[in-house]
Amino acid sequence: MGKDFSRFYQMRNEYRLVKASAFSHSMDLRTMTQSLVTLAEDNTAFFSSQGPGETARRLSNVFAGVREQALGLEPTLGHLLGVAHHFDLDTETPANGYRSLVHTARCCLAHLLHKSRYVASNRRSIFFRASHNLAELEAYLAALTQLRALAYYAQRLLAINRPGVLFFEGDEGLTADFLQEYVTLHKGCFYGRCLGFQFTPAIRPFLQTLSIGLVSFGEHYKRNETGLSVTASSLFTGGRFAIDPELRGAEFERIIQNLDVHFWKAFWNITEIEVLSSLANMASTTVRVSRLLSLPPEAFEMPLTSDPKLTVTISPPLAHTGPGPVLARLISYDLREGQDSKMLNSLVKSEGSRLELRPRPQQAPRSRALVVHIHGGGFVAQTSKSHEPYLKNWAQELGVPIISIDYSLAPEAPFPRALEECFFAYCWAVKHCDLLGSTGERICLAGDSAGGNLCITVSLRAAAYGVRVPDGIMAAYPVTTLQPSASPSRLLSLMDPLLPLSVLSKCVSAYSGTETEDHSDSDQKALGMMGLVQRDTSLFLRDLRLGASSWLNSFLELSGRKPQKTSLPTSEVVRPTESMRRSVSEAALAQPEGLLGTDTLKTLTIKDLSFKGNSQTSDTPEMSMSMETLGPSTPSDVNFFLRPENSHEEGEAKDDVGTMGRAPRVRAAFPEGFHPRRSSQGILHMPLYSSPIVKNPFMSPLLAPDSMLKTLPPVHIVACALDPMLDDSVMFARRLRDLGQPVTLNVVEDLPHGFLSLAALCRETRQATELCVQRIRLVLNPPAAPLS
Repeated sequence: MGKDFSRFYQMRNEYRLVKASAFSHSMDLRTMTQSLVTLAEDNTAFFSSQGPGETARRLSNVFAGVREQALGLEPTLGHLLGVAHHFDLDTETPANGYRSLVHTARCCLAHLLHKSRYVASNRRSIFFRASHNLAELEAYLAALTQLRALAYYAQRLLAINRPGVLFFEGDEGLTADFLQEYVTLHKGCFYGRCLGFQFTPAIRPFLQTLSIGLVSFGEHYKRNETGLSVTASSLFTGGRFAIDPELRGAEFERIIQNLDVHFWKAFWNITEIEVLSSLANMASTTVRVSRLLSLPPEAFEMPLTSDPKLTVTISPPLAHTGPGPVLARLISYDLREGQDSKMLNSLVKSEGSRLELRPRPQQAPRSRALVVHIHGGGFVAQTSKSHEPYLKNWAQELGVPIISIDYSLAPEAPFPRALEECFFAYCWAVKHCDLLGSTGERICLAGDSAGGNLCITVSLRAAAYGVRVPDGIMAAYPVTTLQPSASPSRLLSLMDPLLPLSVLSKCVSAYSGTETEDHSDSDQKALGMMGLVQRDTSLFLRDLRLGASSWLNSFLELSGRKPQKTSLPTSEVVRPTESMRRSVSEAALAQPEGLLGTDTLKTLTIKDLSFKGNSQTSDTPEMSMSMETLGPSTPSDVNFFLRPENSHEEGEAKDDVGTMGRAPRVRAAFPEGFHPRRSSQGILHMPLYSSPIVKNPFMSPLLAPDSMLKTLPPVHIVACALDPMLDDSVMFARRLRDLGQPVTLNVVEDLPHGFLSLAALCRETRQATELCVQRIRLVLNPPAAPLS
């Protein structure tokens, strides 16, 4: 009986949230704020007259707080909304981080408005649940307070940045203050009762289940000495977290702030547990072929597009671990010619052929098209198996074979290993498309999140090698710059349950090869002697690598000139242990200046990019794009994360000198009397600085020179309005548009990052997934050219 009532209340609250969301869209911001303030004042007066009871006093205080925060927030939101259109790609695509932040705040205001009306109508009833409504109001008041802080940060970004630029551009002092303020903000309120309030209601039950599983798995992870064992049972031991949202939010915040990238790798790979993956496959489309292939690490020749009579050698991946096979999964709805050939069967890995026993009269002919897919997972987690359910649907809807690449993951295999493997597998698929059941007339690269980044960079590398580039790219919510720069959409990482700021930074650090870990004393005891030795050795090697890089760049700077083409060969200035890492840029460096341009990459940051649509070059000689020659970050570079610990004293020294006349500190962005809530989880342990490697255009394509971006095929981007990575998509699309490159940008509303993996969850995710399929179909079947 109690469960029935709980389910009734949950369904009723979800229905009310839908009504509140629809109501928020029908009211302008000022009208909504005035209505909320009026109701808050009325409720405050009522509960103030109810005597000295604790509940009545807290209800009175919470409504007074709602009134104060709503009045303080409305002018800032109005200002942001008034200028947001300047940052859109075009009038048909009204989307950027400023709009997303305003929309999120409106959702919170709408919920508080609905709840305030409910309280005003039912506060005298004997069935009025004062404690329940108080807890919900206090949670949303905390969220509104933090959203007000984010709005002030966004306003600060707006004041500092150049017109039309979404990423943070400030001096070192502003950057330091911004970071110190932002990372200390309280986040737990967004992971308890308010979890997912900004998303479509159909997503929220999934997010609640995910959060319960996360905190339960976190407890299991802490108890496990190795921290790496994953069992399905560890997800179903969180009863106390299910019934206590505040406890769940606090534990969620503790986990995202303190657990390392290995925890997230293990948690995100839960979907690949045999039981869960089998359930997912049972609910997905049945396909004729799903085979895991092992591509041998053997070099082969590819024809040059400029002259097919000439060839270029495609070498197997070498970085970090040396030559090794590359895994890829072939998925096909129909059994096509070539897919059961002896040569392909010889490549099938031990899991073997997965042929469904459906009657087919004969093999289908080869498709004229092929999709090469690269999965997401923050560069650190998941495989094609995690993404197989929606890929099966794609295979059926598109009627073409799909090969999904299982690249090696960070931190064990940092950049450029994943790029090398994806490029090798892409070239292998192009050369051997007949084995995959395709003639290869049209080829589309498709990927999501980190996979979208790799799709773009694989295309850049294909152009640098001079081999065939894909006919188009479909990138879903891609990350286009790993340079940790603040933007209005990235501010949303404070509340995003799927992409929290600290998790993003740990993934970037792992992929860039600069992973750092900070262990408490208890953690050190758990590690044991051998664990400590391994950890200290890895930290020593990391410091040695970065120290050598800094020494090299310091030497080049002190010499008073940039590295010339006549300088020492790369092999003479790179340490032997890093010789394999150079391969990411060898093909690009072998091309004439006309391909790569002469843009210097040493101090390239987002604010150095031109969005005027012309490719300007300087007299600065072309530089190597290898990680050793990109140079250290300069004081003007924007670092969205904390600085190294040893720079703390340097920062204090700089503060003591020359503080007069300096620009206002970020803290001044908060009006007097406003104090956002601070985290109670201690110092946020996260990567402390940005490595120069993240400026490499093969890692951050948004930072690529115009001459490189002009080599890209048509790019179709599908982004999420509430995704912290939204501004990556908007700015990348603007760069391509300004260069005259064919690009489309579609932005779906009210869905989180990673919606492709939630394709079967609800109508909204199915529609968004279908949009991705339409973009791929546009590449594979382009509209006929008009008759002249």
